[in-house]
Amino acid sequence: MNDVAVKPKALSKSPRHRSRELTLQGIYQWKLTGNERDQIEKQICAEKNTGRYDKAFFSKLLQGVLIQHSVLEAIVAKHLDRSLDELSPIEFSVLMIGVYELLHHLEIPYRVVINEAVELAKTFGGTDGYKFVNGVLDKAAAEIRTDEVQ
Repeated sequence: MNDVAVKPKALSKSPRHRSRELTLQGIYQWKLTGNERDQIEKQICAEKNTGRYDKAFFSKLLQGVLIQHSVLEAIVAKHLDRSLDELSPIEFSVLMIGVYELLHHLEIPYRVVINEAVELAKTFGGTDGYKFVNGVLDKAAAEIRTDEVQ
């Protein structure tokens, strides 16, 4: 018999990926409740089962997205075939994270940003939501990171 231990999928997530998941949770909560960003961050950080995550990256993403949501929404809206209000809260949250990272985390290659967003959409979104997210972020990346995309 083989003694190779199989790690549960949750443990194999990188701390940055887990930070994105928690940021998604925070944006989702903000979108549905309108709670203050500091309150949301404190509540998420106080949870016991958050797993391994990069606290600084999480805080920067959550605070950045919520502070700059109007700018991010305007960028996303240009690449939609419907209004922002018609997006599911998950699609909305994933797109906000993706566009924020495209704008403010130039050290992360645009393909990694898009891949991470697609993975979030696959995990938390509807059946084909990841395809929509991929298409919108491809267009946004071409606009935001013109040189890198070419």
